[in-house]
Amino acid sequence: MHTRRFLAEGHLIDSGILTRMLNTIVDAGADYRIVSFAMGKVRTDSSRLDLEVQCAEEARLASLTGLLVNQGCFEKDPGEALLRPAPKDSCVPADFYATTNRRTQVHRGGAWRDVADMRMDGVIIERDGALSCRLIREVKAGDPVVCSSRGVRIFPLFQDGDSEEFGFMASDVSSERSVDVAVARVAEEMARQKRDGGRVVVVAGPVVIHTGGGPALAALVRGGFVAGLLAGNALAVHDIESALFGTSLGIALDTGKPVFEGHRNHIRAINTVFAHGSIAAAVTAGAVTSGVMYECVRAGVPYVLAGSLRDDGPLPDTEMDMLAAQRAYGKLVKGASMVIMLSSMLHSIATGNMIPAWTKTLCVDINPAVVTKLSDRGSGQTIGIVTDVGLFLRSLAEKLQR
Repeated sequence: MHTRRFLAEGHLIDSGILTRMLNTIVDAGADYRIVSFAMGKVRTDSSRLDLEVQCAEEARLASLTGLLVNQGCFEKDPGEALLRPAPKDSCVPADFYATTNRRTQVHRGGAWRDVADMRMDGVIIERDGALSCRLIREVKAGDPVVCSSRGVRIFPLFQDGDSEEFGFMASDVSSERSVDVAVARVAEEMARQKRDGGRVVVVAGPVVIHTGGGPALAALVRGGFVAGLLAGNALAVHDIESALFGTSLGIALDTGKPVFEGHRNHIRAINTVFAHGSIAAAVTAGAVTSGVMYECVRAGVPYVLAGSLRDDGPLPDTEMDMLAAQRAYGKLVKGASMVIMLSSMLHSIATGNMIPAWTKTLCVDINPAVVTKLSDRGSGQTIGIVTDVGLFLRSLAEKLQR
């Protein structure tokens, strides 16, 4: 029998992690022995587990180690992590370690060392003595790459005091809860973020404008509650269309009825911006005098517009190089203390891939599948509110302006 010893620390019982760890071992056809278990006496105390795992096959034990590491176990005697040189640019050894979005350490030089810039679906490299998470395309030939799960430690995401106050969506995604209560909690959290110097980044889709939520989002920007905006070309186009013509996709926002030749309005909006060279120039010239983009320019709030195959125009501010757009998204969202995702599955999932698990993440969408997909892709910290995004934003702005 091949044997390895593992340790685990934290809220192992109330989080359900202990049960998942033991089930993982049994499901893998291995056996275990609990060497010791010290359970916390009160809710704030951590528990500590010392676990011996036995398996008849070394290869199966190595695979099981990876599963246990991802759940928060770490080897009692990890030894030095295995690093192999990248064979060429944007190429790593076949047994590379694939990252999660949780806090991670690597055992190097006889000590556990933190990995910087954590995000999911990356690799860990060492440069100039520092460990960091990088996308595979950022790896250079010869970079030492962490391989296998040996000498890797992941910290599970446990609920703390702040998250409990923000934890009105601790259960599965559902529309069966008071949206007004949820909005009140979000307003409290955003006010706290502003007071404490946090950075709230908003990811928004064009539905925000279509549902009449544009003025409310603009009010949040104007009030200093938004530190950055991530969106696609469509949000900006329809926001400017609504500012210039009072329509979104040719539909009057005040009546909900189509207007004569309204289908031209979004092209007219694009044309207006091109006439001035950029959104900021159109605002400075007085051509655009309201809306989300107007408030971002006036307040100096940075924004990134990522293009797509379906874009009309697109606006001169829209980044059509997808890799450049990814880099710009990652740069703006880095260090965010809270991310609010508003009815944009594509951009929400893309942003979720870029942020660590300890970033407070809120997703508002009429479709509960959007929040479910975020969780399925690793953004398990996401809190979901299933409602109309326009109604949500108007209620949120009203509460924050009181």
